[in-house]
Amino acid sequence: MKKLFKATLLLLFAIFIGLSGYLWLTFASPFGYKPTVELPAIDDNARYSVFVYGTLKQPWVRYLVMGRAGTGEPATLVGYQKEALDIKPAPGTTTEGLVITVTGTELRALDRYERLGVRYERVELTLQNGKSAWVYQLMDPLMQEITDELAD
Repeated sequence: MKKLFKATLLLLFAIFIGLSGYLWLTFASPFGYKPTVELPAIDDNARYSVFVYGTLKQPWVRYLVMGRAGTGEPATLVGYQKEALDIKPAPGTTTEGLVITVTGTELRALDRYERLGVRYERVELTLQNGKSAWVYQLMDPLMQEITDELAD
């Protein structure tokens, strides 16, 4: 009975370590992130509005990525439709999400999480309320192929 208990504890510990490592690599690690394009400059003294519509709507994901969850204000992006983890222009449609306000350091963390320049691009779009915000949009696959070929 004691051996079974010890083996169970060891297994749970191994799962915890593995899960912790996976979460760190996914949400916070700079390893494996090598942008292929020149990234836009970020002012450390500025505040940025970011419209989130996917995983970043979850406070726990924002906490893991940025070190704080922050509060999100409900917002609507007009003329775009959510498709899986991306948004596509689609006249007459809307995408519901949140606007979060972040610092320069937090924007860099979001860029790393979204793999800016590798998987997503950050574009400035106008929301339904007339305010603008940064939005992460999946890069065009053809453009991605060209970028990959140029990098090799």
